[in-house]
Order: sequence, then C-alpha cells, then structure tokens
Amino acid sequence: MSDTAFQTQYRKEFILGFEDMQSRLRSTTITETVIKGNTATFLVADSGSAEAVTRGVNGLIPARADNNSQLSATLVEWHDLVRKTRFNIFASQGDQNRLMQQTTMGVLNRKIDDDIISQLDTATNDTGTAATASLDLVVNARTILGNNYVETDDEDNLFACVSPAFMAYMLQVKEFASADYVDVKPLTGGKSMKYKRWAGFNWIEHPRLPGSVGAGGDSTSESCFFYHRNAIGHAVDKDNMETPVGYDQEQDYSWARASTFMGSKLLQQSGIVKVLHDGSAYVAQ
Repeated sequence: MSDTAFQTQYRKEFILGFEDMQSRLRSTTITETVIKGNTATFLVADSGSAEAVTRGVNGLIPARADNNSQLSATLVEWHDLVRKTRFNIFASQGDQNRLMQQTTMGVLNRKIDDDIISQLDTATNDTGTAATASLDLVVNARTILGNNYVETDDEDNLFACVSPAFMAYMLQVKEFASADYVDVKPLTGGKSMKYKRWAGFNWIEHPRLPGSVGAGGDSTSESCFFYHRNAIGHAVDKDNMETPVGYDQEQDYSWARASTFMGSKLLQQSGIVKVLHDGSAYVAQ
C-alpha cells in the first residue's frame, strides 16, 4: 500500500502562447476613419513635376493645372468568432472567457497588418536581388527615396519595416547599435520603445513579412519595406468596430467576436522601396 498520494497543482492564470497579437503597421499609414460606404478615396495631389516658365511673347504667363490623383481602398468586412460551451469553460484551466476576448482581438490585429503588407508588397522600387542586411543596403534604400523627392529628413513619417533576420544583422552594425552613433540605444532601450529610430527611419521588426519564415517562406528572399507614411493609406470604420461578448442561454455556450470593415491602398509608388533580404542564415535548423 502506497504512503503517498501526489496531487497535481494547476495554475489558475493562463499563459498566452507565442502568437502575433498586435498591429504594428496601422499607425504608420495615412488612416481614414470617417467612412460611409464600401470605399474610401484618398487624394494625392502635386504639380505634376511642373517647371517654372517665363512670360510668353504675347505678354501672358502660361497657366497650368495641378495633378490630382484619386485612389480608392475597398473596404471588406473581417471577423473572428470564438465559441465555448459552459462545460468547457467550467472544466478548463484558466479564465477561458478572458482568453476568448484576447485571442479574437489578436486575430483581427494580424489581419490589419496583413492587409497593409499586401499593399506594401506591390511596390515597384527595389534594391535588386536579395542580399543580407548592411549599412550599404539601408543607405541604398534611403537614396532611392531621396531620388524620388521623398523628404528623407522627415523622421516622424519614415519607416523601415524589416524581418527579425534583417534586424539581427543590423544589431551587428556598429553605426546602428553603438552609443557613439545613436541617441536611443537599441540594445538597452526599455519596453516603452515602440520604434527604434536610426538613419532617419523608425524601425519596426515584423515577423510576417512576405518570404519570411513567419509568413511560410524560407527567408532566402524576404520582402522588407522602407517607406513614407504618405505612400500607404488604410481605411477602417473605427466607430463601428465591434468586440462584443455574449452568452447563449438556449444552447449554453459563451462567445466572443471581433469585427471590422477595412481596406488598404498603396498611394504613391515613389514613396516605397522594397528591400529583398536573404535571412536564411538565421533560420532555425
């Protein structure tokens, strides 16, 4: 007869699994939130590369028109609905009701970024074949933007959205990580740092860029993006975004839903550079 009766202790609080739960890119776009209908139209206006003219022989100054381009983002409805019976909630470890609410918002946030990335990935300016991240590669992307008349000193509106492998290489570049070159130190910054700012860009590490392991690729040709905020638009019906929770008494289950209407649109090709990156050396074996 045994003189022990071991008991298994289950922790009451759940621990979230590793999963992308936030939108990193919505705040980097021109965002339209006042919407009625299924499209949101953005106006991109400029002079059309006009040049100054002299007065004509008739004594009149030649007149011209401005260049107005209207680009529309089509809104699509997106939802995530999770449902659990009362018995499953009762018998399961952790606060399953709170878990439903957290995961359903995470699903929607991932969709927001995927929608924006799909438009960034239509960029036609690039730095050529895939290469490993370096100071030269960053300067190349910055130069392409400058040649396209993008204000490269507009640091509040310039973003570098890169893969974890790209960031791994950059952390080995002394000009990126050394205190001698930067005011905000990437290796010692606190959790409150939303972006790392360097070389005029606000740096965002994103795990699901096209071609990366997080997006189902092999990281031999990851698409990273250097861009100005004015190059990408995102429309969302913010006032009617829903995150309801409820209980069905007849069928005895609880549910949580997250719903939104949104769409994204590339507005100016000249304001985005696609940098193809070979991050395969940092893929887990």
